[in-house]
Amino acid sequence: MNTISDNINQRISARIRIERESRGWSLSHLAERAGVSRAMIHKIERGESSPTATLLARLSGALGISMSTLIARAEMQEGRLLRFADQPVWRDPQSHYLRRHISPRSDLPIDLVQIELPAGSDIPMPASAYLHARQLIWLQEGELVFVEGEIRHEMQAGDCLELGPPNDCRFVNESAENCRYLIVRLNPGNA
Repeated sequence: MNTISDNINQRISARIRIERESRGWSLSHLAERAGVSRAMIHKIERGESSPTATLLARLSGALGISMSTLIARAEMQEGRLLRFADQPVWRDPQSHYLRRHISPRSDLPIDLVQIELPAGSDIPMPASAYLHARQLIWLQEGELVFVEGEIRHEMQAGDCLELGPPNDCRFVNESAENCRYLIVRLNPGNA
């Protein structure tokens, strides 16, 4: 699994560099936009450090794309059918949350992403990760607390929440069991 995980991280790292360079941005410019140190971005782009989910959200937000789009561009071929075995899976090295990109890479402005959040996890996401999209969270299994700015949403299996205006958020699993949820993301800029 380490080889697979390392390979995914290498492709994501390379994609971050491609996205930055295609915009004509320096490391310093991306660092300033993302609120991340230049040294950290340099380490990530060189494959010397694996980014956390929070860090990927900051970088993708600064690049004006979703984390889903960033990973999809690193991982997937275009096509209408994305088989389960070919769906990109990424594990956060810090929290060990598991992220599976379900939807095929296409011209549709929708991403479907399934997350398995370990018990006791608390994953912050900056508002910049949500600037250019509308999102729903559909809790499939377990319990999830979604903190949206000052608002706390306690969700049970089957609940579906539409996110409000972009705000710093946290995905929290306060239970003793893993939870699984689906993110449905509409990317109006990709339409």
